[in-house]
Amino acid sequence: MFSKKNEPSSPGNSGENASLPATSPGGASRPNGPRKAPPPPPPRPGAAGGARPLPKIKSKPVDALNADLSESKAPPRPASGLGARKSIIETASEERQSVQIAEQRKLNEDKLLPADTKRGGLRRDGSDEPTQKPLGVEDQREGASGFGANRGRNKSKKNEQEKPAAKVEPERPTHDQAYYDLKAEIFSSLIDAMDMSRIVELARSEAEGEITQIVNEIIGVKGHLMSITEQKRLVEDICDDVLGYGPLEPLLARDDIADIMVNGAEQVYIEVNGKIELTNIRFKDNQQLLEICQRMVQKVGRRVDDSSPICDARLLDGSRVNVIAPPLAIDGATLTIRKFKKDKLKMSDLIKFGALTPEAAKVIQIAAACRCNILISGGTGSGKTTLLNCLSGFAGDDERIITCEDSAELQLQQPHVVRLETRPPKLEGGGEVSMRDLVKNCLRMRPERIIVGEVRGPEAFDLLQAMNTGHDGSMGTLHANTPREGLSRVESMITMGGFSLPSKTIREMMCAAINVVVQAQRLRDGSRRITHISEVLGMEGDTIVTQDLVRYKITGEDDKGKLIGKHVSTGIGQPAFYERARGYNMDVELQDALASMEEDSN
Repeated sequence: MFSKKNEPSSPGNSGENASLPATSPGGASRPNGPRKAPPPPPPRPGAAGGARPLPKIKSKPVDALNADLSESKAPPRPASGLGARKSIIETASEERQSVQIAEQRKLNEDKLLPADTKRGGLRRDGSDEPTQKPLGVEDQREGASGFGANRGRNKSKKNEQEKPAAKVEPERPTHDQAYYDLKAEIFSSLIDAMDMSRIVELARSEAEGEITQIVNEIIGVKGHLMSITEQKRLVEDICDDVLGYGPLEPLLARDDIADIMVNGAEQVYIEVNGKIELTNIRFKDNQQLLEICQRMVQKVGRRVDDSSPICDARLLDGSRVNVIAPPLAIDGATLTIRKFKKDKLKMSDLIKFGALTPEAAKVIQIAAACRCNILISGGTGSGKTTLLNCLSGFAGDDERIITCEDSAELQLQQPHVVRLETRPPKLEGGGEVSMRDLVKNCLRMRPERIIVGEVRGPEAFDLLQAMNTGHDGSMGTLHANTPREGLSRVESMITMGGFSLPSKTIREMMCAAINVVVQAQRLRDGSRRITHISEVLGMEGDTIVTQDLVRYKITGEDDKGKLIGKHVSTGIGQPAFYERARGYNMDVELQDALASMEEDSN
């Protein structure tokens, strides 16, 4: 009969229930038979007969700045995962967020801990050890106990009773090795990015502008996290290294510093107001210090190296420089700079500083103006050169003055000045020009005054010869403690020069040549004073006769440790150069100055 094969089946039945008897809603059974298979699933993308997917276009690789890296030879970066490299901007942003989170977490922790104003708070475990304050790039130091002479001085003991903290003035922070490594990295990139030979030829302001711009770009590209203050100081340090003398530039810019003393890479001392102080300036290493020393001396045609480890030179502003390098200096190169003020000092400035009174200054002024031969003696750093500069201001503008120095440091105030400087021997051994050669050559240059910066050898004989042959008003300085010891030193230097002259003959030459001896001294409180104004009278037998016109008398000490004193006259109304002063119409002023100091002494 008819087959039930083609009867329609209910779509609600599944293929798994085809063998079960079908029932109608009323309960009647449905005829048995195979059921139709379910409809096929939708076509798979890309399969035949299905919809074609959109073509996949491979985008070109780019970096954070949208630069095309398709032709780059570098290995491809991983798209994501642990090995993926991030751009500088992404890295800097994440690091900045990490720092902010860490700082916020630390602030929250500090609020929960008891405060300790001196030691920075207690630790979480309850111990009494201080929590270390995080330091910036340039605030970190090598260890927590200081450097150089201060190394190990600040070590505290756990059971030691704490003392109240003393008020400390803020200082320029020192740098650790990480800072120097960062500066070396940026400096190396700077050299690759610009022409240093062109930068050196520019004016300092223009060169600093270009260096600052390039360094800021390098810091941004490399993604270093630095505050504005740190970045500004780093730029200043790099400019000082390129255009100046590195870490010494801040000290050279100060006008209140008299001496800078560098004892190796980690110790830098300065003299301020007659007192020596330790600074926090340091160098990266001894090699950087030696390179700066070489840069200083090369500008005046000198050299310092293993073959010539001792060198005397000067800076462009006249500051005197002495360098002694290894192997003679065991702990690294030793550098000593005697600075001079930018403004030339006058006699009125010495009076203001208290080096001498107006009456004593008047006596010295008359002696220099009436062309007396003056010898200035004193110890190291007592102000001999400064006084010599001031005395030169009393010479006439129409006088021809010739100076002879080992390193030119005199700053004379006259228009007609010829400056001569000695020269050390060359590397081959020849070419040396000594002080005696210069003094002898001065006699052929039609001088009216000859000034020797420092008499320290046989040139003393040639200076006396010049003083005795019509060159009145000549001056010189030497190291001695008293005026009489200064005359003895002149005699000793002439004798050491190999002159086979009797002592009496040398002394007679000195009495005929030298008229006035001025003694400068640095007192124990650091102040500089003119302690003696003496004149040479002549010979009595084999002895040189001198007499003091003015002395400095110490009368006491104030609460701050400063010595109090005054210049007094010894009672001599008419010194030996009184007739010479009368020839210049200065005899009355000389008598008045001596008389006023005599009255003050009573």
